[in-house]
Amino acid sequence: MYAERASKLPHVIAWRSIVPPGCPPTRVLPDGCLDVIWQDGSVYIAGPDTTAQVVGSPAGSRLFALRFADGVGASVLGVPADELTDRRVPLDELVAPPEARRLAEADDPLAALEAFAGRRWRTPDKAMVAVAEQARAGVPVGAIAEQCGLSARHLQRRCRSAFGYGPKTLARILRLQTALGLARRGRPFADVSVAAGYADQAHLSREVKALAGVPLRELVT
Repeated sequence: MYAERASKLPHVIAWRSIVPPGCPPTRVLPDGCLDVIWQDGSVYIAGPDTTAQVVGSPAGSRLFALRFADGVGASVLGVPADELTDRRVPLDELVAPPEARRLAEADDPLAALEAFAGRRWRTPDKAMVAVAEQARAGVPVGAIAEQCGLSARHLQRRCRSAFGYGPKTLARILRLQTALGLARRGRPFADVSVAAGYADQAHLSREVKALAGVPLRELVT
């Protein structure tokens, strides 16, 4: 069972899950986000992924989490996102152990996570929020840098700190998410490739396999 809702914090989704009996490992696709996850009494960070992660949990395992989009998670944790890329890190390595322990022992983990994030909240970097929006819309990286008034080097550095990777990788990942959403709504793959901004269907297939590890058809069936 999986459910999600918008958090009271901007650019954040609150989600929960209970692993049913016989559930196979889950393929978690890169999405440009960072999650803080409470699982069965422990709390950890799922850093921004560059490729799919296959994750398995015991039946009955309970998970409560906040998913931070648009580069806002790193400021909450007080660490550059590229220090967390493709990593799963116990929260007590990043915050004071007593604070991490209070979260781990909370009766209402999701409320505790939102309170934790609220206490540490910083106004989102408007430039990085704009970068995510433009990348999601398929704007070329050079044009993004120009519109944000940043040099290519400065954009690269700011993106790595906010998202965990540079703007080109961010654009590839967000384009994958766009393509997957279209495919899951029943669009033919040839149409998906055009609508999501790929050169052709072969380009779509290569990118999905590189980032997700499996063909697109396997992700939508």
